[in-house]
Amino acid sequence: MAGAKQPRCLHLPTILAAVLASALLLFPRFSPAVAAQEGRNSSSFSLFGEPRQWATGKDEEQILAEAKARGGGGEGSVVGDEGREFTSLDGMLQWAIGNSDPDKLREKAAELDRLSADELLKRQMEIKELMEKLKMPSDAELMKIAIADLNNSSLLLEDRRRALQDLLVLVEPIDNANDLDKIGGLLPLIQELRNADEGIRTTSAWVLGKASQNNALVQNQVLSYGALERLVKMGYSSSAAEAAKALYAISSLIRDNEHGQELFLSENGYAMLQHILLTTSTDGRLQKKVVSLLAYVADFQLSNGKSQATLLSNNLFIKSVVNMMSVPDLDLQEKALLAVRSLLQLTSADAADLDKFSGLEDSLDTLRVQLGELTSHEERREYALEMEILRREVHIMFQQKFNQVLVHTFSDTGAAN
Repeated sequence: MAGAKQPRCLHLPTILAAVLASALLLFPRFSPAVAAQEGRNSSSFSLFGEPRQWATGKDEEQILAEAKARGGGGEGSVVGDEGREFTSLDGMLQWAIGNSDPDKLREKAAELDRLSADELLKRQMEIKELMEKLKMPSDAELMKIAIADLNNSSLLLEDRRRALQDLLVLVEPIDNANDLDKIGGLLPLIQELRNADEGIRTTSAWVLGKASQNNALVQNQVLSYGALERLVKMGYSSSAAEAAKALYAISSLIRDNEHGQELFLSENGYAMLQHILLTTSTDGRLQKKVVSLLAYVADFQLSNGKSQATLLSNNLFIKSVVNMMSVPDLDLQEKALLAVRSLLQLTSADAADLDKFSGLEDSLDTLRVQLGELTSHEERREYALEMEILRREVHIMFQQKFNQVLVHTFSDTGAAN
């Protein structure tokens, strides 16, 4: 079958643990102290190996579940006596260090001290040969395999999915993400955004978002290839999963990236956000992502001393954000409050701008009553009080803006007379 070849699964019997313990003594660079230091300095580990740091979020758990359903570590693992999987020599050595008996290691060291130079050399060669057999391909090599699979038009759909799932893990270390374009990986990923299969499109957006997150180099590379246009269109998908991953990728691309935000505006991205907020069947989690992204963009514009007129140009869009404060979901209400607070700070003293927030006073008053009722519940009281502080802040800000508009209006009237 075509596809990314999974390394052969090996079993680690008890005797191999002893061999590894010997390796720690025979090869100085594998000593516990050195290995521990190398572990601290290492930023990249092999696919599904330890101690790779996973991104937060339950989606990664789904990937692990799928990997387990395919038969555990597949062909990439070394399995220990206790069923533990290793997919790299580093992971296996780290385990050996942590699970070795110090007294036995000292006894082994004493035995080795009694070996002749020839015997010691022979033992070193035997262990070196064993380790070479167990050696795993590097992350770069695994990435190249996955990318080659994406470029293979005859690849089976399941193998294409597996290649994308492999990349999803491999691009997490920043060094791997930086190498993605160098080895020809970005363009195939962007092309997969147009795949007929929803799952392929969704995972491709996920990989691009993961690689771009907090990474200006990859952000600019992906933007230069025109991926944002396709991602915005995916945001209109009737599939909540596809729209969510498109939104995740967009957020990763435009965060702390002024050029990315300008491109998002030119692609009419805010119309897509408005569509999500106004679609009654939209998943609440997706609406939360939208208002959170909106608050971030507004804050970014404020921090750069700019007024983002496009954010305030659509009355219906602002109204839809205000309406989120009335939904029966405290978390969404809180995120909507934060977004409104940021948008109000961008609002000028022009009455036309403030008119876009019509209904805000009523929404704030309704929320005040709701939060007051929640304070009678011991388990919700603290959260309700924190929300009330935020609600008051937004209300005061709105009143200040309203007063500014009145002053500005009277000043213009006086000047005209």
